[in-house]
Amino acid sequence: MDTSGGYASVPRWVVGVATIGALFILLPLVGIVTHVDWAHFLSLITSASSVDALLLSVETATASTVLCLIFGIPISIVLARTTFPGQRAVRSLVLLPLVLPPVVGGIALLYTYGRFGLLGSTMSFLGIQIAFSTSAVILAQTFVSIPFLILSFEGALRSSGTRYEAIAATLGARPTVVLFRVTLPMLAPALISGTILAFARALGEFGATITFAGSLQGTTQTLPLDLYFQLENNPNAAVALSLVLVAVAIIIVSLTYRRGNPQLFRPGA
Repeated sequence: MDTSGGYASVPRWVVGVATIGALFILLPLVGIVTHVDWAHFLSLITSASSVDALLLSVETATASTVLCLIFGIPISIVLARTTFPGQRAVRSLVLLPLVLPPVVGGIALLYTYGRFGLLGSTMSFLGIQIAFSTSAVILAQTFVSIPFLILSFEGALRSSGTRYEAIAATLGARPTVVLFRVTLPMLAPALISGTILAFARALGEFGATITFAGSLQGTTQTLPLDLYFQLENNPNAAVALSLVLVAVAIIIVSLTYRRGNPQLFRPGA
């Protein structure tokens, strides 16, 4: 193995430890493959509940990704391009779902939008019910996935500087024109990678969803929830669905690396 890098050779012991770490990650995936019931694979992943869960997951993850773009881009711009008191605290709070256990996020959403929550009682009076509905799934997914877009896009905004925006402004372009004609096109790779990562996180969301939305087939039971319940009732179906999610994850990582921002996966990114 060629261990020479751009700066110095890599010690052999580092390669050894890296190999052990890689095996630690890869062996569980091999374990899934070896336990798939290939003879009934298609029937297992095309059952009524699995198809409903897959379609619901794609629909809700897409909707939550749109919400991430609508709110995440402005948040990233404000954090990267402005200065205001308490900015560090605000950044920490909007990125909190990255480290917060998802079930805690679900409880927070429940006591905010639930029937007896902070806003839920008023919404119930108006005839609006969010908890334990498809809308709750979308909100839960958005809550846990929006930090991925913010982190990616804000970092790109900070590293790119403001030179080109300043030039456009001196030529008479208004801030909105600069945003849509200079900033967003210039940082499209970072925005794409952040969007793909947000979609992936939404697609795999479990804890906040089951806490805030429950698990009702066709309404709130996404693919991860269906997989969890299949594990108790039909382990073969759970393994087959796990393999499907692994395949989807591989595709998403590949898209993020090749079509998004490769630097996100490189040292110093």
